[in-house]
Amino acid sequence: MMVLKFRNLDIDPTDPIDTWGVEGILAAIDRGDLRDWRRIGSRLRAQPRGKVAGDLQEVLSLVETPAMVNLFTDLLARAKSRQQQRERETVVGLLRSALQSSGLTRADFAARLGTSGSRLSTYLTGKVMPSATLLVRAANVAVRELEEATPPRPQG
Repeated sequence: MMVLKFRNLDIDPTDPIDTWGVEGILAAIDRGDLRDWRRIGSRLRAQPRGKVAGDLQEVLSLVETPAMVNLFTDLLARAKSRQQQRERETVVGLLRSALQSSGLTRADFAARLGTSGSRLSTYLTGKVMPSATLLVRAANVAVRELEEATPPRPQG
């Protein structure tokens, strides 16, 4: 197995991939091996919109081997897709939590949000992503309903 070496760079292949930059990633793709490619893939999965992903986008226009371009393009696309799915699940979870905390029925909750029950259903299943404004509104409705349902504490 060949060990990757960087030429004309002030970094070492054992350094964090975030420090490699475009030249280091290009060298790893062109002259590295599976271990190096796995490290890049692992970083992409951890931060699909991070520095390494940005550097990789530039690198892909410089790589001469079509199979490597396809491999890393696919890795980046899958990493972004997985992240997007996790984000969608988080949004759905926040909305469901607000609904549950409010103590309202779906129909009443939807009405307080200014939307229909069927549209709320698409938000709760993740088929449609609500706007940030609607998420803030949902949190506010949940807080208001919780405050109204909680009896005031006796003073004194």
